[in-house]
Amino acid sequence: MACTALTKGRGLDCNRISGGVKNIYFGVYDKFVDPIITTGIVQSAGEITDIEMVAGTGSGLFRYTTPLGAASISESITGSRENGTVFMTPTVNLVLNKLTKEDQNEIKLLSQTKVVIFAELNATLANGHNVIVGLGVTNGMELNAGTMDSGAAFGDRNGYTLTFDGMEPIPFPMVADYTSTPFDNGAFTNVGIDPS
Repeated sequence: MACTALTKGRGLDCNRISGGVKNIYFGVYDKFVDPIITTGIVQSAGEITDIEMVAGTGSGLFRYTTPLGAASISESITGSRENGTVFMTPTVNLVLNKLTKEDQNEIKLLSQTKVVIFAELNATLANGHNVIVGLGVTNGMELNAGTMDSGAAFGDRNGYTLTFDGMEPIPFPMVADYTSTPFDNGAFTNVGIDPS
């Protein structure tokens, strides 16, 4: 007896798509309303249909705009036949240019905080809206590696390279399409965006 049944096949899709990440949004894990066991993020069939965050200071999402072609997301699948287990390891690689004391302080806070990360990709939907995916929506993501570099040559980049990772029971879901701006969905509560 099969544990699950497949629901559809997949044909060859358009071969003209864009890679990369446009914006990264951080939400503090504890600021999502907790309906019993999981975060205040409702998923259905691989799509986030509802986000509930608590009101107040430090709530909402914090947007980090990334240099073009410098940030990425990935997810590794790890399975064990012997143990009958499978889990996903989402990873976010974020590059920020220019070393500043303000960024130093925020990176310190990011390193001490479990977060949920939303990545706004360069890939678009049929209506031209950007695809947004959620990472760490069940167990959160943590900053576990990174560098702060000055560069050596005059033309080298100075800034930060940060790596966040997590462990999730299912693949990262896509966020339901927005109306005109990311996260303006009617079902989302207290999901304001801090752009600076």
